[in-house]
Amino acid sequence: MTEIAANKHRVVVLGASANPDRYSNKAVLMLLEYGHEVIPVHPMATEIEGLKVVAKLSQVTGKIDTLTLYLSPESLTPMQADIIALNPGRVIFNPGTENKPLMQELRQHGLKVVEACTLVLLRTGQF
Repeated sequence: MTEIAANKHRVVVLGASANPDRYSNKAVLMLLEYGHEVIPVHPMATEIEGLKVVAKLSQVTGKIDTLTLYLSPESLTPMQADIIALNPGRVIFNPGTENKPLMQELRQHGLKVVEACTLVLLRTGQF
């Protein structure tokens, strides 16, 4: 049984995928299942799991509670300024996305950095 979010979060999924085999797609579905507002970001897709997709992180507007990352560490480095400008409440580096220099830079800009799996955080009530 899914526990519905007491506090609905606005969550950006950077690297969201329409492929149901990808963890980023599973994250989109589970975030929705838990009652969160999800903003998928992908440069080519227009719709993922019925949600309108934003092409670039810089196009996301409004307050963001969580930015969860599903891109390679190398792909994330050039997005540093956009992540800082987004100013999310926290940035989750999912397994395989860890980028130590970027994490350090984000912390220096006052962003909360978490190394964890979004799916596990949701399932264990730690999201």
